[in-house]
Amino acid sequence: MLPLSLYIHLPWCVRKCPYCDFNSHALNGTPLPEHEYIDALLSDLAHAVSKISPRPLRSIFIGGGTPNLFSAAAIGRLLDGIARHLPLTSDIEITLEANPGAAEAQRFVEYRNVGINRLSLGVQSLDDGSLQTLGRIHTADEARQAIAVARDVFPNVNLDFMFALPGQTMDRLDDTLREVCGFGVPHLSLYQLTLEPHTRFHHAPPERLPDADTAAAMQEHIEEVLAIAGYARYEVSAYAQPGAMCAHNLNYWQFGDYLGVGAGAHGKHSFFDKEGKIVRVERTVKQPHPRRYMESAQTAPETLTVESRIVSRDEFAFEFMLNALRLRGGVPRTFFPERTGVPLADIASMVRDAIARGLLESDETVFRTTAPGWRFLNDTVQCFLADSEEKGKKRLTAKNA
Repeated sequence: MLPLSLYIHLPWCVRKCPYCDFNSHALNGTPLPEHEYIDALLSDLAHAVSKISPRPLRSIFIGGGTPNLFSAAAIGRLLDGIARHLPLTSDIEITLEANPGAAEAQRFVEYRNVGINRLSLGVQSLDDGSLQTLGRIHTADEARQAIAVARDVFPNVNLDFMFALPGQTMDRLDDTLREVCGFGVPHLSLYQLTLEPHTRFHHAPPERLPDADTAAAMQEHIEEVLAIAGYARYEVSAYAQPGAMCAHNLNYWQFGDYLGVGAGAHGKHSFFDKEGKIVRVERTVKQPHPRRYMESAQTAPETLTVESRIVSRDEFAFEFMLNALRLRGGVPRTFFPERTGVPLADIASMVRDAIARGLLESDETVFRTTAPGWRFLNDTVQCFLADSEEKGKKRLTAKNA
């Protein structure tokens, strides 16, 4: 049966960072509606589960926003409610995103006690000047303290960092990487700072941003340094020690199913015939405004989905490859028919074209990029668009994935 994951969105932050284009909302001193929102999440989940084929959850990811604004008691109530609605695998990965400056680090022990077994800490930088430019509310020393506590408390920890920051040089990046490797956490995520539409940085870009060539050189240097330290780059922005790849994100990239619960959460779920073959795949988006989300969840949970789209047969090649080819090791070819319901014959000509262009390896068992295909991933994914008109329309989607 197709794997199933659950994404939970907690949308509030202390303040909005100037680079952030996620569905996050600054509290601005207003009380966090903790109890009301947990009630809404569980109502949303109950309705979502009633529409799908129930399967054990392989992962839960609680993202935001700043989820560690919520108390451990609230997170525990949420997890208890999830377990009442869906079975959990014995080795389920349960991740909580957290920011070092949003709560005292000792609260991590409380989160661990209610069932969180993986912490994803949004550090972004270990330079106080860069943190201030990025609008972060923590200092570098606070981040170091939070990392130390997280390592002691959780069996699995991820650290998020950005590179190509304003004024960042290769030497300063190298200093950061050496310190990051010294923390010894099993998973790292490193993202290039990008100026996304509808952000403050897009309208007022920071000064002294590294140019494209410098950013590319930084990416190569990151991979080299982390490889020496024992971290394999298994996805575009993800690095892991052996056995520590993120199960939740792997399910996204391998075209598994995931329920999206919470304000603005995205979901993807498949429908099956009696033989277990996929007959259609639906993508959904929930009401993004937190207050309207909470009101609808309690009175009319069936109205929470504000966008719903059935993936058409000629879209599967692009949607599947947009995810699968992000993985350095690729995915088994059998995943395509198993997880889309579309035979491999439908994309055979696209595969041949990508191979002929030197972007995809000629492998009978796995879809995997060549080195140039990985470097120019946007061009590789473009091979799997249905026609030239769609290629023009979806170019930005592939580039920003």
